[in-house]
Amino acid sequence: MNNNRIAIDIRPATVADSAAIVALDAEITGTDKSAYWTDILERFTDSAMRIQRHFLVASSANGDLVGFVVGEIRAWEFGSPPCGWVLALSVSPQHRELGIGSLLLDALSVELKSAGIATIRTMVLSTDKVNLSFFRGEGLSAGPYIELEKRLD
Repeated sequence: MNNNRIAIDIRPATVADSAAIVALDAEITGTDKSAYWTDILERFTDSAMRIQRHFLVASSANGDLVGFVVGEIRAWEFGSPPCGWVLALSVSPQHRELGIGSLLLDALSVELKSAGIATIRTMVLSTDKVNLSFFRGEGLSAGPYIELEKRLD
């Protein structure tokens, strides 16, 4: 990791962050998912669900959105006790290797732990070496569940 840290503010996302979130995701994935992110923002910024759903953004000192993390508490899926799930974590390519992803994951972990959660999970494409390396570096490892899928042609 680069030692050039920058001042970062991590806070709950708001609907006003929508354009910046859509732009950052499109820059990284090459796909405009405006409708998807609008839906996620509406559902995850609902104050009634704040204890179970978290959408946090990282902003630089000048206010630019440089990253985000989305997570939620899930319970009893296939017998799993309540645990936290990281649904998305993105950092601007221009701001990578500055510890922002770690700060976002740490902030999400604090929220989940304060809700009584002891385990955090995520799912990563098996060929995605960058994200596998990041999450392993943050202490995540293979868990007791295996993801299965079937094409519905």
